[in-house]
Amino acid sequence: MYFAALLARTEDGWEASDMELDDVESLSDLIDLARSAAVDDDTVVALIEQEDAWFGVIRVDGEEDPRYFVSNASVADRSSYGSMLTKELLGTDEEDDGLDVLDLDGTEDGEEEPVAAYADEEDGADEEPRAGSEPLPAGPLGDPRLLDDLGVGHKELLTLDGDAVTEIAEALGATDVLEAVR
Repeated sequence: MYFAALLARTEDGWEASDMELDDVESLSDLIDLARSAAVDDDTVVALIEQEDAWFGVIRVDGEEDPRYFVSNASVADRSSYGSMLTKELLGTDEEDDGLDVLDLDGTEDGEEEPVAAYADEEDGADEEPRAGSEPLPAGPLGDPRLLDDLGVGHKELLTLDGDAVTEIAEALGATDVLEAVR
């Protein structure tokens, strides 16, 4: 289960909105969604968390290139949205390779029972790395300094676990607005 939210900086602080991931099929869609939430091309921080297993932060500042951080690349890569981020960070994201190749609704064609979206670290311990790729780090990947100027230092970001989204929102001064969309 994912929790995703957009925090858009305004003159009066932060505005939060629930990020509906159903319409997100690619990283480009996610970036477009973040940019559409921006107020006067100011900063937008997209936060994605999956059951306290990993979290991702995407920072969009106007038309500048987005910046990314994933707390645990090997675990995130086992999930659909985490895989989008790890592929981008490793430079293996192909424009045509969106989430349409992944099973995002949790069912196979003709199958009614849900399929696990991610495997627990213990469950995947004996798995071979994906064909044609190097094993992903069992730790952070991306730019840990992407929130330094907003009050979340890189050392703090690297040590977050559990409910990291709430801790990030607290450091940004956006706890109240985030709780309103939870």
